Amino acid sequence: MTKLRVAGIGFAAVAALSLTACSGSDTASSGSSSAPTPSSSMAAPSSSADSGASNGMTTNADVFGPACGQLPQGSAPGSLDSMGPQPVASAASTNPLLTKLVAAVKATNLVDTLNSAPAITVFAPADPAFAALGDAKFAELAGKPAELSPILQYHVVGKRYDAKGLEGAGTLESLNTAGGSLKIEGSGENMTVNGAKILCGNIPTKNATVFVIDKVLTPGTNK
Repeated sequence: MTKLRVAGIGFAAVAALSLTACSGSDTASSGSSSAPTPSSSMAAPSSSADSGASNGMTTNADVFGPACGQLPQGSAPGSLDSMGPQPVASAASTNPLLTKLVAAVKATNLVDTLNSAPAITVFAPADPAFAALGDAKFAELAGKPAELSPILQYHVVGKRYDAKGLEGAGTLESLNTAGGSLKIEGSGENMTVNGAKILCGNIPTKNATVFVIDKVLTPGTNK
């Protein structure tokens, strides 16, 4: 799978950061029979594809997680119907859960890189994950793209997975190849990524499947 890189961005100084603290048309299972069923206003358009596909493509009906109800309904900006046809960075820019992440992506000039990727998986920290840093620290990071970019790249995998595909993945290599692997444990609503919980998963966009998580992942912590 083609790796994505941002020219001129180094991977130094990542370990010094201590952080605690995204349309597909064909379908795949969310991977958990216990996942709550989205409301009818979030229902997916019909699809003729085999629902057992393993290519990471999902529909709105596959979305699960406690924070999914915070998304706008119908075709409003930030809703599943609105995000689905858009490439991932553009879709995220309308998602009310991801305003801090979008600001970080813009600060590091990764918008075009993410939007042009053919098929990726994005583990997207929700706003509270960044808010835990404080406004001053976030502003500092946003002013240092050489440090912030590899952190963001660590949240992206160069292959498109749905929740079912992630269940058997074990560990995944992120776009930040120097940052170590991502460890996937559990399934469905109990799935974690390096210990981060999934708040809203299997969100379909044009070129990515997005999993909103509750922490900012730190490169180097799962080597």
